Amino acid sequence: MELIMRFMNLMAIGLLCLTTSAFAQDPEGTDGARQIPADDVLVLELDTGTVYVELFADVAPRHVERIKTLAEQGFYDGIVFHRVIPGFMAQGGDPTGTGSGNSDLPNLLAEFSDIPHRRGIASMARSSSPNSANSQFFLMLADAPGGADTWSQLDGSYTVWGRVIDGMDNVDDIAVGEPPAEPTHIVSARLLSTVTPETATYSGPADLAERIEIAERPLEHFDPLFEDDIDIDILTPVLNSPN
Repeated sequence: MELIMRFMNLMAIGLLCLTTSAFAQDPEGTDGARQIPADDVLVLELDTGTVYVELFADVAPRHVERIKTLAEQGFYDGIVFHRVIPGFMAQGGDPTGTGSGNSDLPNLLAEFSDIPHRRGIASMARSSSPNSANSQFFLMLADAPGGADTWSQLDGSYTVWGRVIDGMDNVDDIAVGEPPAEPTHIVSARLLSTVTPETATYSGPADLAERIEIAERPLEHFDPLFEDDIDIDILTPVLNSPN
């Protein structure tokens, strides 16, 4: 009987460990045993450190292809994060560093999805036209304040193309301001398959449906209670890029 009880206890502990890793939600962790192809991982070398971003090619194939193209061209090298609002997002990808520039490539057709804008999400900036994303992007620094799960004003209106899976602490250290007095630079942006060709995969968190469990629920559009330093009026202009 004692041996049976020990066996059952071990089984219970094992099951708990499996459940915990399978539903890991923290973009800073890589406890979920899921291997991401190296060609679907963007490595951002910032002044603050290295950031790994999983690319959602199945969600936004055109935008992911654009990010890959620009990264491999070296387009993002040396570009700064020109608008960074604490508790909200860090925006970069403009070669002029002013928020008014983009790449010379054509604008992209929107690829909106039901993936919510939560901490660690990488999404594309655009102008008032849905089909105007080009090279500028933003990284979400936090979930929405006031107890809301997500920034509902962004969901389904901006194209989500990835999520930080490692190095979120380095994203948190990006210099703040509009623009920052001493902005943080993207030293380089390359695919993991280019940085370390011998690396076939990257160990990331659980898969998309489990990682972002809210994505399967209907989006709830609400007016969350914002903190004093976050104003709803900033949402649209902050994420705008030129036509």
